[in-house]
Amino acid sequence: MKSGKIKWKELVICIAAPLLVGALAGVLSRGGMEDYKTMYKPLLAPPGWVFPVVWTILYVLMGLASYLVYTSTASPERIRRAMTSYVLQLAANFVWPLIFFLLGAYLIAFLWLILLFALALVCALRFGYIDARAGKLMAPYLLWLFFAAYLNLGVYLLN
Repeated sequence: MKSGKIKWKELVICIAAPLLVGALAGVLSRGGMEDYKTMYKPLLAPPGWVFPVVWTILYVLMGLASYLVYTSTASPERIRRAMTSYVLQLAANFVWPLIFFLLGAYLIAFLWLILLFALALVCALRFGYIDARAGKLMAPYLLWLFFAAYLNLGVYLLN
């Protein structure tokens, strides 16, 4: 942060943006969750209630990370590149549940998840270069995406 003071408007927007993206994806793909309940799932698949809880936490962490980058004293060009990476990975994040739950295209969803992981990794690295805390805030998201890829591949192989 430039002045050390919290910029509340920016903070609220940065946290609200990923939450709204996630909520919209959730609403659009809600019907597919019923199908998910009846699928064969891999070992370690958590119960359905875990997903919205985890995603809410991850979206808040992403929002905090983006706030740290957006309000940093880094060069405008570096901030722009990092925030572009952020928006791209967030857009890819939005599309994944549509592919998986609405289309039921599990293999395509798995491949999309690999792309999403790569985009999120680039974003986390760019965030970390600007503010180490921001990069660390993205780490749980990367771990969850890795776990989600395991679940997605398991669903593809078992169904």
